[in-house]
Amino acid sequence: MDVNEFKKRGKEMIDFIAEYYENVDNMPPMSSVKPGYLYSLIPHEAPEEPESFENIQQDIETKIMPGMMHWQSSNFFGWYPSSGSFPAMLGDMVSSMFSIIGFNWICSPAATELETVVMDWLGKLIGLDSRFMAIKEDGTEGDGGGVIQGTASEAHIVVMIAAREMAVDRLKSYGMNSNDIDMIRHTLVAYFSDQTHSAGQKATSIIGCQARIIPSDASFRLTKCALQAAITKDRQDGLIPFFVCATFGTTNTAAIDDLYGIADVADSEHLWLHIDAAYAGAALVCPEFRPLARGIERAHSFNFNAHKWLLTNFDCSALWVADSTHLVNALSIEREYLPKVKGATDFVKDYRNWELPLGRRFRSLKLWFVMRMYGASGIRAYIRKHVKEAKWLEA
Repeated sequence: MDVNEFKKRGKEMIDFIAEYYENVDNMPPMSSVKPGYLYSLIPHEAPEEPESFENIQQDIETKIMPGMMHWQSSNFFGWYPSSGSFPAMLGDMVSSMFSIIGFNWICSPAATELETVVMDWLGKLIGLDSRFMAIKEDGTEGDGGGVIQGTASEAHIVVMIAAREMAVDRLKSYGMNSNDIDMIRHTLVAYFSDQTHSAGQKATSIIGCQARIIPSDASFRLTKCALQAAITKDRQDGLIPFFVCATFGTTNTAAIDDLYGIADVADSEHLWLHIDAAYAGAALVCPEFRPLARGIERAHSFNFNAHKWLLTNFDCSALWVADSTHLVNALSIEREYLPKVKGATDFVKDYRNWELPLGRRFRSLKLWFVMRMYGASGIRAYIRKHVKEAKWLEA
């Protein structure tokens, strides 16, 4: 495909996408195919010779489309939102155009710096405390900041690793050496409710610590008293509490944990407090909903998925830390093929040290497009419209 055919096919694909959105509400939202349907419809080996765009397009319509769940249909009410938008798609197109592997600032300075700026934009838009901003009001670099992860599950793992680093530093301050600490790593305990997303428990399996699942109350919330009781028992049993996840909008019922009370316990027990707002966090763009989230200003980390309820196509999971020190210390590995900036390094963030993968896409572009083309007022109107519709259904 040369550039002229790309122009032609690109315009045709835009028309195809537009027509899909014009008609998606008329399609059954759920697929009715049986497992293995596609295996019998497509060849079992890659083609030896090039195929035409027309044939590929026909296969999308006749073979792929029947097996799709139409998440963007207004008739789809499963799981949680996956709200895309045309501005986000355009941003993704530009990202694909550049096709960078942006593991550090040198790879593409604009990719790193736009992410830093846009995550500060978004943090301010949802009312996050200034501790979470990468750039202070006076224009100097802060200790915190935001980074775009692929999913909230990745964010869970990343912050739990940072929490473990913080716990290890604390043990060292008590006089323990590295060998002693290695012998007791398995006694570290992370706390969740029985309503916390499964990503939390999966993260404990990955990093090799224990998971304590605490029964929620009658309102499906994790409470201060229940958390404190669990920690007290574990300390008596010789375990080391180090991390707690509180949820703002659980997957099952959209319940909100006792964020402020949990923060009290986290402070007194020296635990890393992570707040998972993967679904409901987008509501915080509206000031009237922020009282529901009292306590997030005291967290070590906060995460929500812009790809769920903020008009940004998957994947775009926004994670902030109040202090990136433990995160970077835990995930920073230097190699000769990972060059560092020489001289002044203010505002130079190597986001490879803020996540699990080395390579990363230019995801901030689509978020930038959304925030600019909708504006804060348009995003708030979008959220408020959904809340109004939900109240109508509730009534």
